[in-house]
Amino acid sequence: MEALRQDDPRRFGRFTALARFHEGASAVRYVARDTASGEVALITAARPELAAVPAYRRRFQAEARTAERLAGGWVAPSLDTGEEPETPGDGPEPLWTAAGYVPALPLAEAIGIAGPLDERALRILGAGIAEILSRVHAAGAVLQGLAPGTVLLAADGPRLTAFGPLGAAASAEARPGGQLSVRLGYLTPEQIEGKEVSAASDLFVLGLLLAYAATGTTPFTEGPAEEAARRIAGDEPELDAVPEALRELITNCLAKDPAARPTAGTVAAELALEGAAGLARGGWLPERLAAAVADQEARVLALEAPETPEKAPAPVSAEAPEPVEDTAVPKPAEGTAAPQPEDARPVDAAALDAPASPVETSVTPAPAGSPATAEPEDARPVDAPAPQEPAAPAAAGDGDIGEDRGTTRFLNTGPRPPQNDRPTTQLSLPPELVAPPGTAPAPVAQPIPPALPVAPVAPQQPGPTYGGPAPYPAAALPAGPAGSGGAGGGPMVSLPLPPAPAPVPDPAASRRTLLTIAAAAVGGLIVGGGSVAALGSGDTAVATDDKPAPKPRRTLPGQPPEPRWIYTHPASESSPLTTAVWQDKLLLVTSESQASAVDLRTGKRLWQRADGAKGQAALAAGADLVFVASPSEFLWLSPKNGKVVHRVRYTDAFADLPGLAVGPLAGSSGPVIWFTGSHTVTVKAPKPKKGKKKGKDKEVVQAHFFAYDIVQRKELWRTPVPAGRAPGTPAYRVVVDRSADVLVRQDAVSLTAAEVKAAKGKGSIRSFDQKTGKLLWTKQYAAASPEAATGGDEDGTLYAAVGKDLQAFETDTTKPLWRVEGSDGSVFGTPLVAGPLVHTTERSQLVGAVERESGRLVWRRSTEVPGTGNAPSLTLSGSEKTLIAADAVQVTAFSAADGERLWKFQDIGSADPKGATVSASYRALAAGETVVVQRDRAFYAFPVA
Repeated sequence: MEALRQDDPRRFGRFTALARFHEGASAVRYVARDTASGEVALITAARPELAAVPAYRRRFQAEARTAERLAGGWVAPSLDTGEEPETPGDGPEPLWTAAGYVPALPLAEAIGIAGPLDERALRILGAGIAEILSRVHAAGAVLQGLAPGTVLLAADGPRLTAFGPLGAAASAEARPGGQLSVRLGYLTPEQIEGKEVSAASDLFVLGLLLAYAATGTTPFTEGPAEEAARRIAGDEPELDAVPEALRELITNCLAKDPAARPTAGTVAAELALEGAAGLARGGWLPERLAAAVADQEARVLALEAPETPEKAPAPVSAEAPEPVEDTAVPKPAEGTAAPQPEDARPVDAAALDAPASPVETSVTPAPAGSPATAEPEDARPVDAPAPQEPAAPAAAGDGDIGEDRGTTRFLNTGPRPPQNDRPTTQLSLPPELVAPPGTAPAPVAQPIPPALPVAPVAPQQPGPTYGGPAPYPAAALPAGPAGSGGAGGGPMVSLPLPPAPAPVPDPAASRRTLLTIAAAAVGGLIVGGGSVAALGSGDTAVATDDKPAPKPRRTLPGQPPEPRWIYTHPASESSPLTTAVWQDKLLLVTSESQASAVDLRTGKRLWQRADGAKGQAALAAGADLVFVASPSEFLWLSPKNGKVVHRVRYTDAFADLPGLAVGPLAGSSGPVIWFTGSHTVTVKAPKPKKGKKKGKDKEVVQAHFFAYDIVQRKELWRTPVPAGRAPGTPAYRVVVDRSADVLVRQDAVSLTAAEVKAAKGKGSIRSFDQKTGKLLWTKQYAAASPEAATGGDEDGTLYAAVGKDLQAFETDTTKPLWRVEGSDGSVFGTPLVAGPLVHTTERSQLVGAVERESGRLVWRRSTEVPGTGNAPSLTLSGSEKTLIAADAVQVTAFSAADGERLWKFQDIGSADPKGATVSASYRALAAGETVVVQRDRAFYAFPVA
């Protein structure tokens, strides 16, 4: 931390800034206090020169939304955000977000204080970060937010503070024409090859961070800087110093082939099966780190709001501002380099010689005989003398800062004066203006570190305040055919942008721009005019400010398609109880207070009706009515406005059954619904014998199974059935509806104690005549338990989970037909019959398909959800081409024919200010070419085949 500077903002909405906490490439973080509650917060404020770029604002806001959805656990809850101006004429407003303050140390600072972490601390660190990555990857996204300053160590576990490339940027710079150049400090083998990043890329960087935390050394950093790309792409990491129990896992994370790397869920489970929080109980930090965290917390709580300056500071010019003097630290003598902070060097490291900043090459041709272009002011360390003569030729953009590459980092990740990187400044220059490689810098002595850290003094483009796993050195990427800085340089890191209108074209800007990456050991991102260009070796691209035709964003492999719409049930209303699709036109949602309808084409709510409160079903009653069963009556509603067209109260329809309590609907087929109901009758005591006292009358529950036609609005039949567990209504579920009978099973939770004892651990299936309701038979199938998942088909086959296997039986004879072996320790969930296949689901998160006739396995795939829970519920799209598996963690889409995993979706959840997250399970409903995915109040309509 350091004191606020003269030009730092003092207020962010309701928060008062107290001190600078961290200075990054794209934003500055402040410790602040809520003026009303006194709560301490951490403000992330965009740099003004970047906040004026529309592309930056969209990306900043997108990453802020990601942080909000991830809030809770190892991500601090979001407290507030800066608001956009009401009208464009108001100009750009300050861009900032506020999150809860958690005392914590950056990973690199912690390693500098106490050395490498022990095995238990490594497991907690890796598991915590992997848990976050697992949530991100489940939604088909890539984080790209792991960097030295973004992984913190708190008293109760790790924290992540960046949620995209802006937060993890090694540098960020606004370009002419509304473009934004962002450099990432970490590369993966696939990025070096010019390929697209994926979830596996996050795992590679996680492997680097764990290796650094375990050894204090970043893999692939030993050796000449110019060979770093070759080492990353081809060499095996040196992990001898990593604890043996973790060596194999970290090695797998650092695999060259992304497909060979484990998933984030696998890493989390292998590191801490009980979860990072469980393993961290009782403390996890070494004594020195725990003391440092406690000291930081005490200093933050002691901060007072600084006095407001008497007059506003002058506007910051485009040139580097003068450094603000810190009286606590001696100012270096004139002609010496700026002092290096304590955290920017290895413990006990000796002073080393280091070259100065690279010489910037002019972008305009120099006259014949003119001297080499001098180094610009902003390319030299502050207080360093201007060069007196041209330096000797060398590789441009060396970027060497003279640190011990085996222990800290390569690029300018420590808090040093900003230095231009020639390859980065060449981005977006037209090819005719790209000059040949420049000259090498003259060496200067390594600065002597002061006793206390000194904050960066020029805020234009600094590196992160704290170091970490070494980013790869300059000149790590192979130059393209045009040489260093020419076309065909290293990879670009391409990200999908939030949808936004393209900025107004600048007529003075070049309409054709060559995007290049020269010998810079970082990924680059150029965003401008609504365009993103990605380059591999030998490629060139054209970026234009023309407004593109409206089209869905390109999705990454495994990423779900853009939803047609998103509907959020109002927070002012009670949570949804049931949901159903009506005629592929309406989504009907019932709650404690009302029933409401959402247009399936637009996602707009059309109406709400209080009469439908606590309704348990919404079915089509003919072509023009919506049927809803409420606790006290049947309702027929108009699909246009929700008006009640017909109403049948149970007291009227079943007058001979006073006090009838209707249970959950057991099933439906066309206009017919089946349900159970019960009522209480008084059975009078028999007449006593002479001389005996009369006994007491008894209250007895009588139950029935009903069939009801919702089009004709009349009861078809009823048949008495045994009463269930108190309050007495048995819960039935239709297993299969056949032409002659309907097969049902009773939910185990509604069985009486006597029924459970008589069943001896076996479940039963009942057959009722379709026309009369007469009970035809009751059968048991092998050792299928009362809780066993069951299904059936019209051809007379019943499918039931027996132990860990799935078995098929002849329904009428109980003869076994075939058996599919399940996973050890798992059980099958309810199967789904479709055409010649039976789709299967298991608690081990395996989903598959077998042939109905033979039981031959067609395919079986994992949803890749870590651990075990309930078996995913299955839904087929209207065409039966896409199989949707929904569980408590995510929704996974498969090709129903061959099991190809199409995409995954996870609604990370909207957290409240205290960090609570949504924990409801997912549900999927098919509607034509759309699948509606529900999680609590949120509904997403995805297009499917």
